[in-house]
Amino acid sequence: MKRVIAAAGLLLAASLLVVPGTTLYFESGQGRRCTSCHEMQPLYDTWHASSHRDTACGKCHGDALTLDAAFHMNNVHRAWNHMRDDLPERIGFGNRQAMTAGRQCRSCHRQEYARWESGPHSAGFARIFLDRKHNTANMLMDDCLRCHGMFFEGGVGDLVQPVNRTGPWRLTQPDLAGMPSMPCATCHQVHRFGEPMHKTGEEGRTPGPAQEIARPSLAFFDRRTEQYVPVADLPVPAMKEGARAVRMSPDRRQALCYQCHAPIASMQVGSGDDRTGMGVHEGISCLACHEQHEQKTRASCATCHPKMSNCGLDVEKMDTTFLADGSKHNIHWVKCADCHTKGVPAKKQEKQQ
Repeated sequence: MKRVIAAAGLLLAASLLVVPGTTLYFESGQGRRCTSCHEMQPLYDTWHASSHRDTACGKCHGDALTLDAAFHMNNVHRAWNHMRDDLPERIGFGNRQAMTAGRQCRSCHRQEYARWESGPHSAGFARIFLDRKHNTANMLMDDCLRCHGMFFEGGVGDLVQPVNRTGPWRLTQPDLAGMPSMPCATCHQVHRFGEPMHKTGEEGRTPGPAQEIARPSLAFFDRRTEQYVPVADLPVPAMKEGARAVRMSPDRRQALCYQCHAPIASMQVGSGDDRTGMGVHEGISCLACHEQHEQKTRASCATCHPKMSNCGLDVEKMDTTFLADGSKHNIHWVKCADCHTKGVPAKKQEKQQ
């Protein structure tokens, strides 16, 4: 009997060790051994040419010492499918894998991660999908997952129940409540061709207009195709105010913003979730006022404006939504004529001439 128990114990120990042992075998090859499974070759090739090629696979995806049992079981599941030749058409991120990888971003990008975590784009699933004000006014639909929860496997009915406008609503997977619905991988393609970021001295810095505006990873994850579209290939819409074409900023980064903060088919400013600058802010990029990761705008006025406006008023205390949410003058579209209903006064310099 003791021999049976001992044999069973050894068998159990071997079973427990084989999973991390296999992971250790693959990670010891610095990514090359991953390609022994032919379906991994394209992923290895894109990583090897990416700006993250100096970062080991295990740094983002987990390694043999990862304590998350689900990570190791997922590896076992993939290995089993490989042996059965039951392979997916395209290997992609699942929701939990995206969350796990996203948490690893902070080990290198601490400041960016902290800013994102303190901003609105880190909102959890509960905050987005259990919002009573939104859900009573708008029916939940699969298209919601295009911008919120784009890595979730399934439709909106698999995430939230009931799908109606009366509620009460609940998440079918309660553990998703606090998980970010827009993780780092929403806007960043880690396996994206580009050069790694290196610190340089004063003599090695690129001057003014030639400086890099965005890292190569900046891209939008398209849930439908499960592929990334780089920011250079994303369209900036041709916005209109009535029949007039609105002047747009040449900043390509805002094309990423428009994928979610988009107008309806009429392309009219302010329709849908559009916030294209108009009036005094026409032609200004989203990122001129909104900080990249945390989206804060507190210092946005002071960045461009002198303390006092041409009217002699403090620009931060004017009657706009920058000062108070209840203002009828939306900061995105405010015009001088909105307040100067009898005509815009001439500038002081013009009066002196």
